[in-house]
Amino acid sequence: MSFFTRRRVLIGVGGLAALVVLVVGGTYLYVNVISGDAPDPLALETDPPAASGGDLDLDGTWTVADGSEAGYRVDEVLNGQDNTVVGRTSDVTGELTVAGGAATEGEITVDMTTITTDSGSRDSQFRGPIMQTDEFPTSTFTLTSPVSLDGLDDGGPVTLTATGDLTVRDVTHSIEVQLDVQRSGDGVQVAGSGEIRFADFDVDPPDLGFVRVEDSGTVEFLLTLARS
Repeated sequence: MSFFTRRRVLIGVGGLAALVVLVVGGTYLYVNVISGDAPDPLALETDPPAASGGDLDLDGTWTVADGSEAGYRVDEVLNGQDNTVVGRTSDVTGELTVAGGAATEGEITVDMTTITTDSGSRDSQFRGPIMQTDEFPTSTFTLTSPVSLDGLDDGGPVTLTATGDLTVRDVTHSIEVQLDVQRSGDGVQVAGSGEIRFADFDVDPPDLGFVRVEDSGTVEFLLTLARS
């Protein structure tokens, strides 16, 4: 091998190494510096206002009001760097019926077309090949078993478990969600989360070489409920 051939090979190897360093270093900078830590899980207010009317009779119909949020949380490996992705939207609607001190019926609908993260390209993938929001613009959670609200008359918070049907991309699967519930003024706050496996909803998490998404994640929400 001539001197010039060896020089070209060394330059090529050095350029490839520099490219690897640039990609890995750039990813580290994005994950750990630019994007920062993932938002904390949605949670109840730490010091909610007291109900203006004293004791609150919970029986009746409650509607999801302004200030509510819902979304997802999932772990990924981006160019070798662990990263947590959080997507959220405030476009949440629904109702909950309370009778005899228990939540007996309820359905929450989330607009999947407006869920956003800290990356526009990731959001495009989410709305396009992953969730196909043009065809399936919403997801719903429907309560399937009554949930006792014992303790909430005193204001709460109380911790509960609810079972319901989650429908994503027109596929329905039963899940359990953990709930923290408390009174807030004349309304009620509900913070909840549940673990899901993407395969249960016929969703293929991305595996593109430079990014690999775990095969399970968390759906989470914070609801402000107002009496209808």
